[in-house]
Amino acid sequence: MKSDERPSAVTVPLSILDLATIGKDQTAAESFAGSVAMAQQAEKTGYRRVWYAEHHNMFSIASSATSVLIAHVAAHTETIRLGSGGVMLPNHSPLTIAEQFGTLETLHPGRIDLGLGRAPGSDQNTMRALRRDPMSAENFPQDVLELQGYLTGPTRVQGVEATPGKGTNVPLYILGSSLFGAKLAAQLGLPYAFASHFSPAALQDAVAIYRREFRPSAQLDAPHVIAAVNVVAADTAAEAQETLRASMRARVSLFFGGGRTFTDDEADMILDSPQGQHVSQMMTYSAVGTPDVVLDYLDGFAKHADADELIVAHQSNTTAGRLRSLELLAEVAGLVRV
Repeated sequence: MKSDERPSAVTVPLSILDLATIGKDQTAAESFAGSVAMAQQAEKTGYRRVWYAEHHNMFSIASSATSVLIAHVAAHTETIRLGSGGVMLPNHSPLTIAEQFGTLETLHPGRIDLGLGRAPGSDQNTMRALRRDPMSAENFPQDVLELQGYLTGPTRVQGVEATPGKGTNVPLYILGSSLFGAKLAAQLGLPYAFASHFSPAALQDAVAIYRREFRPSAQLDAPHVIAAVNVVAADTAAEAQETLRASMRARVSLFFGGGRTFTDDEADMILDSPQGQHVSQMMTYSAVGTPDVVLDYLDGFAKHADADELIVAHQSNTTAGRLRSLELLAEVAGLVRV
């Protein structure tokens, strides 16, 4: 990917972050069917890529086995890029991830991205259940380089090659919500994706550091910033606000429910309390309203973030709501329909 890849219809390309949300009274299988439907619609309406995030022990997120989900969606689509946003590399050996994504790239050439993060994607108990070493995050830079060697060559572990993987050149992306990831992405000459959809505080500082310290690499000749943002596009402003509120209630259950779902009244009480302000703060960057309102917000946000690409998380507790938001944004943004 080179930095001049831009369509003419919108200011910056639009992509999608799909958490494979398991809605109320929905099964994981139904969630996966929704992810396929979203990717197919994204492909038809001109989004650049769809990414899936690795989370564990979260009752409303089904994207834990990220590479398996990517394989499933790739088998039901034809052209759209698919990838991880991201794989939490300290949970895995670099060789395992190289083999998984080398397999994906071999099966679906030119369509696979590998976004990498260093967070556990879980709580402390789950981290132990994953057999993760609490200190493994300290080796993240070295693990990224080892993984890169397996995919592009030469290998950094003498006598060990990834099969499949070697020579596939799966593009790497560094994900982050702090200055650490920005500095690492700049040093390695890799694209940088900032998780501003849930951790907005350091967005501008991180992007400024990344652009200032960027060193060109074999993968990328100039900085490329992807900024994440929440989107709720609906036919009416009232519907959009209602969908946003429902999504925030679901987050309250996810973060504070301990495995149970709060009633609407209980969730609203928490949202209106000091404890609930954390949820509101996470949603700082959110485009909510009718399509024109959403597009105006995204134009401003792209400038605010100094982003080359936006990856949008369509917020709704239902597949139908996310699909409608996806379609409305694609239409107003003038994305190129396949």
